[in-house]
Amino acid sequence: MPALSSLPHRNSFKTALVVDDHPLFCDALVMTLQAVSSVETVTTAASLTEAITALDSVSPDVVVLDLNLPDVNGFDGLIRLRKSTNAAILVVSSMADARTINAAISAGAAGFVPKHSQRDMFRRALDAIARNRTFVPEDHVPEADTATQDAVARLASLTTQQSRILELICEGKLNKQIAFDLSIAETTVKAHVTAIMRKLGVHSRTQAVLIAKEASFDEHLR
Repeated sequence: MPALSSLPHRNSFKTALVVDDHPLFCDALVMTLQAVSSVETVTTAASLTEAITALDSVSPDVVVLDLNLPDVNGFDGLIRLRKSTNAAILVVSSMADARTINAAISAGAAGFVPKHSQRDMFRRALDAIARNRTFVPEDHVPEADTATQDAVARLASLTTQQSRILELICEGKLNKQIAFDLSIAETTVKAHVTAIMRKLGVHSRTQAVLIAKEASFDEHLR
C-alpha cells in the first residue's frame, strides 16, 4: 500500500472557510487548499466575527483557522468556532510549540499545521482529518496534561451563551449588567453562572476568570 503522502487528492472536502487576518497569507492558504486537495470553493474571513457571520450563508466542509485573530483572546476563537459549525477545523498557526498544539486539539481542532509548513504537510493533514483522524506534525511530542490543556478543555464544555457570559464576567460586569447586555433576565444569568462554575469545577467568579486567563495566549506563553 502506498504511503499516505504519495496518494492523490483523495479527501472529500469541496468547500472551505479560511480565517486569517493577514491578506497575503490568507491568499496563500486559499491557493494551497486548492492545490493539495479537492476543495473547489473557498470563503475567506479576516476575523472570528466575519467567520461566524459567513457561516450563516455557507456550510464549509473544512475550516482553516489562524489562532491569533484581532477579535479573539487565546483559544476562545477556536472554542467559539467549534460551537458554530460541524465542519472539521484545521488550525494553522505560527505558534506551534507542544503546549499550543495540545491545547488546540483539546479545544476541538481536528488537526494542527505550523503556519510555514510545506504544502505536503497541508495535504497530509487534510487527508487525515477527512478520514476522521486527528493530525499533528510528525515531530510533535505530546506532553502530559498541563494547566492550559485542562483550562481549554473545561472552557470547551461551555455552551455559546455560557461562553459569552464568562467573557462578560472577565470584563468585570455584574449579573445585572450582563442581563442588560444580553437582553435576558437576571435570574437566567444567575442560572448560567451557576452552570459555568459547575462545568469549570470552581466555586467563585474569580476562579472562573482565572480558568479563562489560563487559556489566553499571554498566560499560555509565559
